Amino acid sequence: MPQITTIESTKRPDSFRDEAHLEDFMSTPTRGLVDDFARLDGDILVLGVAGKVGPTLAMMAKRAGPTKRVIGVARFSDADVRRRLEAAGVETIACDLLDREAVARLPEVANVVYMAGKKFGVTGGEPFAWAMNAVVPAYVGERFRCTRFVAFSTLCVYPFSPVAGAGATSDDTPPTPLGEYANGCVARERVFQYFSQMTNSPGRIARLNYAIDCRYGVLSDIAQWVRNGTPIDIRTGVANCIWQGDAISHILRCLGHGTIPARAINIGTPQTTIVRAAALRFGEIFGKAPVFVGAEQETAWHNDCSEAQALFGDPTIDLETMIRWNADWLQRGLPLHHKPTHYEERAGKF
Repeated sequence: MPQITTIESTKRPDSFRDEAHLEDFMSTPTRGLVDDFARLDGDILVLGVAGKVGPTLAMMAKRAGPTKRVIGVARFSDADVRRRLEAAGVETIACDLLDREAVARLPEVANVVYMAGKKFGVTGGEPFAWAMNAVVPAYVGERFRCTRFVAFSTLCVYPFSPVAGAGATSDDTPPTPLGEYANGCVARERVFQYFSQMTNSPGRIARLNYAIDCRYGVLSDIAQWVRNGTPIDIRTGVANCIWQGDAISHILRCLGHGTIPARAINIGTPQTTIVRAAALRFGEIFGKAPVFVGAEQETAWHNDCSEAQALFGDPTIDLETMIRWNADWLQRGLPLHHKPTHYEERAGKF
């Protein structure tokens, strides 16, 4: 088998030439993931692979375990996503996950990564959001038995926590969801935990903080506001920002750390990002003073990611590098997803 290139052996770029370069770098696995996959038996099925994070995750899984089948499942309304995945060696299956019979026909695998869900546009589309966030997990739970899995969730299932403290964990802070989206995500978690126990399937619920890409994310939001002179609502004064490549490496490695029933784990960085400081740094780069409105509140969606750090080590990409990459990307007019994170939202309406 050819030697696998890892992020530790890859020169960190000063900037990214284009989206292909960005995606190639973000999908480069860590040495820890490569070692874990060498011990992980079986192939990998990625459900909901066509979202913002899914293609990068599936490509990284294939690069970390080149002898494994990695199969991406989605509706694939965007044919280009399917083409990119297949070019990277990821097999694809078009499937409506709300079709119970279609889910029942999915291939048998040893490992499942569940990424499907509905966040943006929940307000006004609540029934569909609940179907995606609570019904689909039941279909998936019925289909796969004695299967290792990791299911994506969100920091939004927690209540706001004091930013001066260590932050919430699944052991000390029960979910207290705010708004329809977060309530649906708790339903997703509970359904997976139920089927984990009933079908003897070890799993993890990955409560993801804010994954950073150059095309979207908290830092992209802040950078655009600073550059455009848009007032920044500073009431939410912190946001835990982790490079997308690091986030998906940690999540994929969770396949080797499943529990029955599945336990939640926070995925993020040891040190949260101070929004005001990040905005001021972008201001230095752009030569523009940020405009702030409001005042920092004592609470936010703030959680403790020390368990993930103990298992997987610190992220490979630091905050300053993420800021510089996002600023450079924006200054050169490279493509954006135009999907704000709404990290500053404090009423749970997405």
